[in-house]
Amino acid sequence: MILPTVLPRQSAGICAVYALPAMPLAVIALPLYIIVPSFYAASFAIPLAAIGGVLLAIRLLDAVTDPLFGWLADRVTCRFGRRRGFFLASLPLTALAAFMLFWPPVDAGIAYLALWGAALSIGATWTLLPYTAWGAELSDGYHERVRISAWREGATLIGSLVAISLPFIGGLEHVGDFNGLAWIAVFVVLLLPLAGSLAVWRVPEPIDRSVRQLSIREGLAHLVANRPFLRLAIAFLLNSFANAIPASLFIYFVTARLAAPGWEGPLLFAYFLAAIAGVPLAVWTSARLGKHRAWSISMALACLVFSGAGFLGEGNVAVFAVICAATGVLLGFDLALPPAIQADVIDNDTVRSGEQRSGLYFAAWSFITKLSLALSAGIVFPLLGLAGFSTTPGSSQSATSLQALGALYAWLPIFPKLAAIALMWRFSLDEAEQQRLRQQLA
Repeated sequence: MILPTVLPRQSAGICAVYALPAMPLAVIALPLYIIVPSFYAASFAIPLAAIGGVLLAIRLLDAVTDPLFGWLADRVTCRFGRRRGFFLASLPLTALAAFMLFWPPVDAGIAYLALWGAALSIGATWTLLPYTAWGAELSDGYHERVRISAWREGATLIGSLVAISLPFIGGLEHVGDFNGLAWIAVFVVLLLPLAGSLAVWRVPEPIDRSVRQLSIREGLAHLVANRPFLRLAIAFLLNSFANAIPASLFIYFVTARLAAPGWEGPLLFAYFLAAIAGVPLAVWTSARLGKHRAWSISMALACLVFSGAGFLGEGNVAVFAVICAATGVLLGFDLALPPAIQADVIDNDTVRSGEQRSGLYFAAWSFITKLSLALSAGIVFPLLGLAGFSTTPGSSQSATSLQALGALYAWLPIFPKLAAIALMWRFSLDEAEQQRLRQQLA
């Protein structure tokens, strides 16, 4: 069979079917590190220190599974194809592990959490890497890649809204019964296999542009020599770190700085809802300015808008809601544009190395995301502790500790974002360069 040299533009229906699995995958991600620790601690009397140790061990496991599954995603193939087959094989493990972790039996303990938490981490990595690589390879077009990424990230945001809503609707009491976390378990175990199978059935397998297979040493040498990728990766790490800081401190900022406990859920909902509107705006802006310029401008606007949060205090919930909505719109740019730029830097590697290794590149992408979260927690919490802030519920906070909380939350993220803008503003891989690479690949 002769493959086309240029992939056709994907229809809106194909893009929607491809994006559908992103919804249950997003429903998995949010509860795993926000709801599960407190739920298992309260329901099964497991010490938070033990739960923290389990979650840290799972993060260390990711350091092995991310590159392993990235490498396998580029090498394993079957009758469904390289991307679709490996993705389809992962769905049973991911769905089962999510169901078991989110709807535990009444006698669950730390060993149960460790077993199914590790299984879910392995399954989610196995599912996500071929899935994102699949999307990056569905089109050769500079702007078309933004469109496909936007469909996927829009579905991700809808899944995040579902993950926020279900625990509040169903509650988190009555272990073993049908509570809010069990709603999430059923949602994932039903929708993920169905959506994934539908995507494999309807969405085409992309062209494999590889003309050779590299050894591990050769592959790493080409990755390190890919200067556009290194520039993008550093900018993505800086921006992800900047976004992770307020995410880590959000609950403390709302409850202590704004003195508005109970508003965390509605404010998060407003943030993610606004981000859905930001995704098509990112597509429109990038079509006129280019991907890297549109992303840079969105980061600059985020610095400007979010800096206002540092001046807020007790009772300023309405103003903060406006800031959440505005920065939520700009989050749409952060979600839709960097993966589309990543697809372009993979082209740069494919031309030079001879092997299309989207799985490995998105494994590095996944590692950067997790590293940014780890760096955020490792830096801001010690700084907050030095300022005298107490994380004990009901503790009174000094004026100094509240000022430090506001500065860390609103102003510290500005500096890494500005550094990311400096790296991306004159990014070399623009539309003209991508078209040149595309001609070489075709």
